[in-house]
Amino acid sequence: MPGPPPTVSLGTHALAGYGELLEAVRGVRWPARRRISGGPSGSHRSKRRGLAVEFTEYRAYRQGDDPRQLDWKLLARTDRAYVRLAEEHAVLPTVFVVDASASLAYPLPGLGKWVQAEMMVVGLAAIAHAAGDPVGAVVASPDGPWVVPPRTRRSVIAEIGSALARRAPGGNPALAPAVARARGLLRQGGRLVIISDFLGEGPDDGIVLAGAGAEVVSAGADCVAVHIAAAEELDPPWKRALVADPERLDVRRPLVGATRAAYLARFAAWREELARAWRGAGATYALVVTDDRPARAVCRIARGDGV
Repeated sequence: MPGPPPTVSLGTHALAGYGELLEAVRGVRWPARRRISGGPSGSHRSKRRGLAVEFTEYRAYRQGDDPRQLDWKLLARTDRAYVRLAEEHAVLPTVFVVDASASLAYPLPGLGKWVQAEMMVVGLAAIAHAAGDPVGAVVASPDGPWVVPPRTRRSVIAEIGSALARRAPGGNPALAPAVARARGLLRQGGRLVIISDFLGEGPDDGIVLAGAGAEVVSAGADCVAVHIAAAEELDPPWKRALVADPERLDVRRPLVGATRAAYLARFAAWREELARAWRGAGATYALVVTDDRPARAVCRIARGDGV
C-alpha cells in the first residue's frame, strides 16, 4: 500500500494558499466531545484525575492515596485530611480521511467541492495541531490511499497541504479502506474526521459508512462527518438540460421541469437521511456548501455551532 506522497519542500510556501484561512482560525479551540482515556498530557479533559492544576473538588483522604495530593493547609486549619482532585488533560490524535473521487471535482476541476474539502482539512488540522494534538491524513485516491501519519512536529500541516495539492480528484476510489486505514492509525481513542460528498455506492455509501462511525464512537473516539456539497447540487442551473454522473459518465439524465423538482426532493430527503445516520451513530455531522466561507465553516465545526 502506498506510503506518504513524496515531499520536495515543506516550507511555509506549501501553505501559501491557506494564509488567510490559517490567520482566521488562529486561537480557535476544538475540544473533544467526551473525556479522553489517558494518554500524554494535552489540552482535552481526561477521564483520570490527578495532580493537574485545574482543581475540581476535595475528597477525604483514604489509605493508599498519594500524600502529594493532600491539602496541607486545610489539614493544618481543620485537623482533617483531604486530597485535592483535579482534572488531567490529554492529547487527542486526529486523522482526516479525504475523499478524492471524481465527484469532488464538481462543478469544475480546481474549483468547488475539492477546494472546499482542502480548506476544511487544513483549517481543522491547524486548530488541532495548535492544541498540541498529533494530526495526520489519509487521502483516498485512484492509486490507493496516500498517508500522512499523525504527528505533532511543526511541518505536519505543510505535509498535509502538500499531499492534498498533489492529489487531483478523479476516478472512483474506495473510501471504506481509507477509513479503515485511518482507524488503524488512531489505534485507541482519538478523533476521526471524514470529509466527503458521500455519493459512493455499496460500502462507500454515506449512510453505510455511518456504521463505521458508530464503531469509532463505541471504541471511545470522536467521529466527525463533513459533508461537502456544491451550491449547484442544491440549486441546479435552470439552463442545464442534461446531467452526467462524474464517476459513471455513461449515466446521463435530463434535469428540467418535473425531473428537476423530483431531483430536488430526493436530494433533500437523502441529505436528511444522511445527517440522521451520522448523528444516530454518535458522530458530529456538518454540511459545508461550496459557497460557504471556509474560515466560518471551519470555526462552526470546531465550536459545534449548528452541526
